[in-house]
Amino acid sequence: MTSFSGAARFLLLTVVGFTGNPTTAGAASASPASGWRSDLDWAALTSKLSSSASLIDTSYENYAGECGPEFSEPSPTNHALIDQPSGMCLPHLYLGWETSWPRSSENGHLNQTFDQAFKDLFVNPPADLDSFVLDPINPSLNLPSKVLFPTVASDVVAAVNFAKDNGLEISVKNSGHSYQGASSKKNTLLLNMNRYTHYAPTGITDCDASILDSTVAEDLSNQPCLLSFAKNKSSLIRVGGGENFDKVFRAVIAANEEGGYKYHLVGGAAGTWGGLGKVVSEVQQGADSTVVQLEMVLPNGAHVKFGPTEWEDASAEGFIVPRTKVVSGVCRSNPDEHDEEKWIWESCPEDFGIDFNDLYFAVRGGGGGTWGVVTSVFLQLHDYLPSSPYAFNMLAPTEECSAITPQYAAFRALYFSAPSFLNVTKEQSLACGASDELAFIWCYGEEDIMQAWTRFLDLNNLTDPAKASCLQKLPGAPGYAELLILGKSNDRFPGKVPDAPPPSPLGNPFAYVLVPQSWIDESESVENLQTVLENAAGGALSPYYAFGGAAASGSDQANSLSQAHRNAAFMMALIFTADEEAYFWGNLFPQMFDISDKTKFPPVFGSNHAGFLTTGPLKEDWTKPCPREWTFEERREKCISFQEAIYGTERLARLEAIKKAVDPHFVFNCGNCIGNNLPEASKTQDGKDDGSSPAAAEPLLGSSSVEPSGASTASSSSSFAAAIATTAVYLIINII
Repeated sequence: MTSFSGAARFLLLTVVGFTGNPTTAGAASASPASGWRSDLDWAALTSKLSSSASLIDTSYENYAGECGPEFSEPSPTNHALIDQPSGMCLPHLYLGWETSWPRSSENGHLNQTFDQAFKDLFVNPPADLDSFVLDPINPSLNLPSKVLFPTVASDVVAAVNFAKDNGLEISVKNSGHSYQGASSKKNTLLLNMNRYTHYAPTGITDCDASILDSTVAEDLSNQPCLLSFAKNKSSLIRVGGGENFDKVFRAVIAANEEGGYKYHLVGGAAGTWGGLGKVVSEVQQGADSTVVQLEMVLPNGAHVKFGPTEWEDASAEGFIVPRTKVVSGVCRSNPDEHDEEKWIWESCPEDFGIDFNDLYFAVRGGGGGTWGVVTSVFLQLHDYLPSSPYAFNMLAPTEECSAITPQYAAFRALYFSAPSFLNVTKEQSLACGASDELAFIWCYGEEDIMQAWTRFLDLNNLTDPAKASCLQKLPGAPGYAELLILGKSNDRFPGKVPDAPPPSPLGNPFAYVLVPQSWIDESESVENLQTVLENAAGGALSPYYAFGGAAASGSDQANSLSQAHRNAAFMMALIFTADEEAYFWGNLFPQMFDISDKTKFPPVFGSNHAGFLTTGPLKEDWTKPCPREWTFEERREKCISFQEAIYGTERLARLEAIKKAVDPHFVFNCGNCIGNNLPEASKTQDGKDDGSSPAAAEPLLGSSSVEPSGASTASSSSSFAAAIATTAVYLIINII
């Protein structure tokens, strides 16, 4: 059983122990010369910032005093954590320590074992845990010591240049949603983007068809609309680098309510984070085709915007969006100008040295926090489709419905991954999706949920009308976000799109496996589907169904999202205990994935749900788990890395080469991000070429002669705490 008793003690002690300490902005020193790295000329940085920007010193006391109390609230929410004055709060409390493990360590736990971490966090918290979590100088603390709240792009430019010139690292945070804690790191200058310019409230553009015969303007001003028209779309929304999906959803809702419902946003499943989110119906799009243009401040201090400027039809190959052929970018020639109306976009200098094709590939799918700072992005809006939400045992919960929860989980698995067994068409199946919150199914367009549910019950001799009524269509809201606001909004933050999961001491420790649809389809019956569900970590019944359809066909073929992600049937937790991990690598993994080429480890895990203890198998034998009795240093040396298990050997090689080209000084070096696990010797601290270069700009697959770190050249999931976690998986044996 997972134990959070130690975290509970920490909560109590932070609330009591720091009572009386200031927890407002005044608690963090606003003096640029004080605190961390006082030897540097921070006044030079503040002199270049806009009047609304804020640079403050921060400490453990801010983290404990501002962030800790929220975790003891009856209904904690990340909305409260995001707005705390110091900007340090994280959605999972233990992310404030390296590897989410408060035990003291001078070297990031490298000489301590995985087993010890697992026991401390999940089995038997040590008696002296209090001494670790209450120690303000614990070397395992992983909190920034200075925080900048930029409000305009020039603030970000100034910060990046200051860091580059002074050998500092930068960490970046929007909401902090990262199970591995990529947005918080000790000895870094944190750029908290929460106060950055909000574009979304006035950011919707309805493109003018009169530009259809135009060429792309030199300043890329018409590029977003031209690309949208090429995808048979006509509306966009510009989103600021600090706006989470709550803000964007509400901007779209406001526009729909004012002008009649016409827009649909593909966004995150929760208000306080981002990701692929609800990927359903013909509006299904991957991260690549939803993003139309990016604006960033790069590690070299350049403020750029870039996007596809040449594309071609790819429908003959089964793709529903054009293939990106060329990506172009421009640089701002007056980067110190605070007023956006006076920005000047021109061709980048001859010595700029960054390939926008590579950068576009890396940024879309290659993780955040490592390529620079996104200051704004144009996202594709789609034509509005009414939603049809369904909920199991929600409107009037009964024990009878609770008793058939495993059957309902089996129904969901069949509807999404083997719909023909329910006489449901693929198109009807793809009209719906679901997160790993078991109760809900969300549909857009033509679907067959209630009829399929009735057929399922008939097949399993569960014809009682009371059982049929356990699944019901939810009334009362025109869209996904509207329904969440209506039914699940936190009372302290009414009107905001709620978060999921809410704040907790620990997030997912391991990653979710991307279960291939092709493997599900291999079995003539639903045997493979039954096998994977029966082996879910902790007996959890709720995979993440946001795959299939246009998640694969919506690719522009110029992005780094793994093909395993695009071709997955669903994503689910299959690893927690040592036995579960051994069974996955020894039995399920060789069945699911092609491991015939021992020089190319395949992508296995979904990046968004990859937790802080995620590691691949042994390098020398992919069917053996990384030994838990080893130290983290041994695991790093002898096991497939976090990054390689997500991207695969080939794609990781290209991403690492791009990282070295874009950020040779590793100004951005967040935990478990691309390049973070590279040997220190391979990081060109002096900025000189170390002999590596990005792979040629082959859009989808790419290639590189650069061997990735840990390349395989040798021959808590939120579901864990669900009430139904110990229930045996039930599948429709009658039709196997």
